[in-house]
Amino acid sequence: MLTSSVLGALNGAVAKYLSASMDPLEIVFYRNLLGVFIILFTLKKFNVAFDKSKVHLLLLRGLFGALAMALFFYTIATIPLGEAVVLNRTSPFFVTILAYYLMKESISLKTFFALIIGFIGIILVMKPFGIEFSFEHVLGVMGGFFAACAYATIKRIKDIYDARLIMLSFMGVGMFIPLILYFTTNIFEFKLYTDPIIWALIGFMAIISTGSQWFITRAYSVSKASIIGVVSYTNIPFSIGFGIILGDAFPDLTTFIGILLVIFGGILVSSNFPKKQ
Repeated sequence: MLTSSVLGALNGAVAKYLSASMDPLEIVFYRNLLGVFIILFTLKKFNVAFDKSKVHLLLLRGLFGALAMALFFYTIATIPLGEAVVLNRTSPFFVTILAYYLMKESISLKTFFALIIGFIGIILVMKPFGIEFSFEHVLGVMGGFFAACAYATIKRIKDIYDARLIMLSFMGVGMFIPLILYFTTNIFEFKLYTDPIIWALIGFMAIISTGSQWFITRAYSVSKASIIGVVSYTNIPFSIGFGIILGDAFPDLTTFIGILLVIFGGILVSSNFPKKQ
């Protein structure tokens, strides 16, 4: 999970750098296109069994993951990297809420307290009463929600499908979403890029993001959710650091307090997850 956090933060930094030259949906498409080739290559090298009984859950995981990625890349391009990552890291709170309503899991007083702390932190990061509040912040929280839906789905299929098949599901769907939007709307256009640096960065991002997703999928599959959830929050300081390197301002006091509250609340929520998934 720590390796995934470092690679995920670096992936966000590369995506933010590319967003100066490319539309976020283009980045999503090309990143997933190369990721699909990487996964297909590994599947060809190592035979993996495919169970047709839960294909609908596999596709649902793909849809949720692809939506989360598209919203995350969009917020990366429009608000500071650290803030975008914090809003995306609201997913453990939504996982807890989904588990309560969909899986009938109980919420302890400690977890309820953690949810309150976390959402206060989100409010401070979004600054709803200040000039920095924007629709992009709302999309960032929505990205966290869809990420939670994806993680909840992984919990249902982790013992049925290989981690690479789970990754392939959302990368494949993540390729088609930009294409559908391209042919049905006018919100963006695909451009022909000839700069080798851009293609090198896209390739680099595809490799590190695929690695990050593999590590996180394996982490949630083989280890305790309580430990994984806590370690996953190291992604935030890594992302803030990369964002500052790319020119983002250091978080102001309100944002910084909000970040700390989100991390603290997330750790409390994670520590209350079942010992085994």
